[in-house]
This record gives sequence, structure tokens and C-alpha cells, in this order.
Amino acid sequence: MMNKDLYQVLGVNKSASEAEIKSAYRKLARKYHPDLNKDDAKAAEKFKEISNAYDIIGNAEKRKKYDNNEIDADGKPTGFGAGFGGAGGYGQYSGNPFGGGFHAGNGGFGGAEGFDFSSIFDSDFFSQFGGAAQGARRGRNMARKGQDEAYNMRVSFLDAANGVEKTVNLGTKNINVKIPAGMQSGQTLRLKGLGGEGINGGENGDVLITVNVEEHPYFKSDNLNILLDLPISVVEAIKGAKITVPTINGKVAVTVPPMSSSGEKLRLKGKGIKAKSGQGDEIINLQIVLPKEKSVNLDAAADKIENYAVRSF
Repeated sequence: MMNKDLYQVLGVNKSASEAEIKSAYRKLARKYHPDLNKDDAKAAEKFKEISNAYDIIGNAEKRKKYDNNEIDADGKPTGFGAGFGGAGGYGQYSGNPFGGGFHAGNGGFGGAEGFDFSSIFDSDFFSQFGGAAQGARRGRNMARKGQDEAYNMRVSFLDAANGVEKTVNLGTKNINVKIPAGMQSGQTLRLKGLGGEGINGGENGDVLITVNVEEHPYFKSDNLNILLDLPISVVEAIKGAKITVPTINGKVAVTVPPMSSSGEKLRLKGKGIKAKSGQGDEIINLQIVLPKEKSVNLDAAADKIENYAVRSF
């Protein structure tokens, strides 16, 4: 490289600032770095060339010597004393005149002396290429959490409403799973540490159980409240009635007031879901149901009833 102009190698003017020289080197080093140009001898040679150039003109003291023609493009002394390195030679040039220019190390390539390649490449660069074997080894040896394991579980409506503990088989192990009261379909339970084994001393993974709540023939839930549609006859609606109704914890008697209409609601306090967050109610929705077959007696009774307004439109 003795006859090459180091400024031309980096593509900068001789009057370029330190920042401009460093910026030019960064761009070229990223372009020609051997880890990005596998088995490309020309790229490797170019990288060696730009690294050597930056090693000299990127260093204020060496740059001054180069500009004054005291050292050449390879960093060797010019004029008298050239070639007399070593302990008995020119003291200021004793040792390796090439400094930290181009060298192989740890399976990859070095760069200009003192240059931090993490400033050139993204933080994950060295995890992608072999030039950072040491960093990759360090990553492989880090403690990592084990694999999470996912399962689905079907639960009856009443078990989900009241809470239940079930023994389930998860792969090779049986575990007790506590379903809290008020569990909704699609919600997930996380069982800490019951998943895959941790790596390099890391914590075990978790078991994630997604709960699928089965539909009930007549109950529905609304947060902590239980909803129930209660069919009543015309007679019960007109005269009122005492009716036994189901709840999630057994049966209770309710009173339907006289002259009740479809859509009116009765509330049974405290008969809903009991959870840590509170206590729900059972809400009963009245629905007047007529017989499906025509009744002579019902027709006769209707003839005796004076018609009344039920619409406001």
C-alpha cells in the first residue's frame, strides 16, 4: 500500500475533520466487513486496506507524521532509520509498526486500532454472524426461562360459576387446577413453574390453561350476575304467583306480583356468583307464555276482558 493515498482510500479530503474521517470509515467498514462478505477475498482485502488507513489518519499523532511524510501509508518510518524497528532501532517506532491495523481474532476480523465495532453495527449484528463468536457464546450460556406449555380445558357452567378444583393430566404429569368462581370462557390460568425446564439454571416455564365454559340450558352470566328467563302463564301474570326457581346453589321460591308483564325483572340478592371481587345477584326476566294450541276456555275468558291500550305509537 506504500504508494496509496490514505485519504483517497477512505474517500475524504486531506483537510477532513476527525469526525468526517471516522464517519467515512464507519460506512466503508460496514460495507466490506468480512462477516458480511463470506468467502469474498476482495472484500477482505478492501477491509484490510481501509482499516490500515483509518489506523493511521484516524489517529491524530500518526496522521501528523503521515502528513509530514515521517511515515508512509503502511505506517513505516521514511528516510533515515527506515526499517530499523525493534528494541535497538528508532525508539518511537519500536515494536510492530502496523499497530492494531488488520488482524484475525476469535474467528473473525479485527479493525482499526481502538475502534469499537459496536458503533458500526446494530446491537444484534454479532448474534447473526460468526465474527462475534464470543458474544454468541455468552448468549448461549445465559440463563433462560423454559418453554411455556398451553392447554385447553372444558368446564361446566356451574363449576365455572361456583369455582372448582380439578385434577388434570398435562402431558406426563397430573396436577390440581383450581378454577376460581366466576371464570369466563376464553380466560387463561397461568400455573407458574409447571412448564418446560429452564435452560442454564433459568426458571421453569409456565403452564397456560385456557378455560372453555360449557353453555347451560337456562342460566347465563353477566359478570357476577346470573341471568334466568322465567316463563309464566297468563293466569300467573294476571293473578300473581309463588314459583320455585333454580339458582346456581339450589332452588328458592320467588313471588311474581299480580299484573306482571313480559320483560319485567325480579332480583334475588346474593344469589349470583360469589368471587373475591364481590357477590352477584340472580336476575329473573319474566316471559309470559301462551299455550301453543287454541283453547276454547281461554277464548271465552278473553271475550270477557275489556281490551286495553298497550302501545304508545
